Amino acid sequence: MAEQMLSEVGVATAATDLGLRWIAMRHADDHVHIVATLVREDGRTNWMRNDYPRCVKATYNVARRYDLHRRVPPADRTAHRRAHPVEVSKARRTGRPQTPRDELRRRVRRAVAAAGSEEEFFVGLREAGVLVRLRRSSTDAQMITGYAVALPGAGTASGRPVYFGGGRLAPDMTLPKLRLRWEISVPPPATPTVGRSERVEAMRQAAKVATAAADDIRRAARTEPERAQATAVAAADLLTSLAYVMEGDRRGPLHRAAEVFDRAARDLYRRVPRSTSRCQEMRAMSRLVALMGRLSGDDDTIAALALVMDLARLADTLEQLRKAQQRLHQAEAARAAADALRMVAGGRQPTVTLPLTATPRPEPTVGGGRRAGRGR
Repeated sequence: MAEQMLSEVGVATAATDLGLRWIAMRHADDHVHIVATLVREDGRTNWMRNDYPRCVKATYNVARRYDLHRRVPPADRTAHRRAHPVEVSKARRTGRPQTPRDELRRRVRRAVAAAGSEEEFFVGLREAGVLVRLRRSSTDAQMITGYAVALPGAGTASGRPVYFGGGRLAPDMTLPKLRLRWEISVPPPATPTVGRSERVEAMRQAAKVATAAADDIRRAARTEPERAQATAVAAADLLTSLAYVMEGDRRGPLHRAAEVFDRAARDLYRRVPRSTSRCQEMRAMSRLVALMGRLSGDDDTIAALALVMDLARLADTLEQLRKAQQRLHQAEAARAAADALRMVAGGRQPTVTLPLTATPRPEPTVGGGRRAGRGR
């Protein structure tokens, strides 16, 4: 099995080829460790570019060939970039519940869900208390080509803010990809009246659209996969706006469910689908829910919980779609989001099983807890 995996990757070669050399060491009853050199027997170097995704894919193929119980699916690059362990350790030292990268991702995602244009997006970022730095074209100063955001009070030791570009927060948060959302804009009613009855009506409208979106995904799964993909991404925006309406700035269980659902809804390899009439309708509902503001009574709370249950059914549909597409990482995320949404709708506290922030591990130490100096 190890030889088949390494042959697919390009490490193992025929006996007559003076290629790379490798060993497999049995470390326990259930796994082996593999060590391979990158210098061939004839002195040339094989740099093995993109070796990690190739190894993961080859391992999955071997596990499927031998019908092993545990299979790690190939990487699909739908996960957002996780915080570095240094960021996690600094957040712990400063008493922050999450890293600035994760906090910025949540605030930017909320601004995206509530915006119908590029101008509204940048206004929403500033209203969310985020420092924004625009990148302009080197040939046309009036043209904006990108942006970066920073969290106030979370800078370097000298007090300088640490900026993160949109692509460093999530694969679909770069400005060119966000602009694809705003090609066709269906704005909500201008200056809508905000009250409890209006909020209830907005939740009911959003619930109808969510139910129609689930049916749309089922119908378009085979014949129009891009349409189903666009609908799933727009549903993530609606859930993001709903999480802020129900929980505010608190990163509660609904916020965590929205982040996991967002992972399940992304397209492969950082692609962004073209907008459709259905996804624009859902984004209009997302903006309307965001404009309605926080819940204020039992009536709008009940309507919001009904919307949460409809979104849980939509997550079930998304899970079925991802399983049919053999995108197992995203199917697992959709399942976790559906379970969490049902627990929220039932008044219970969910536990989202997919970790969103890396847990820092203690550095290896020797001799009384102090790291040994590296010899020269």
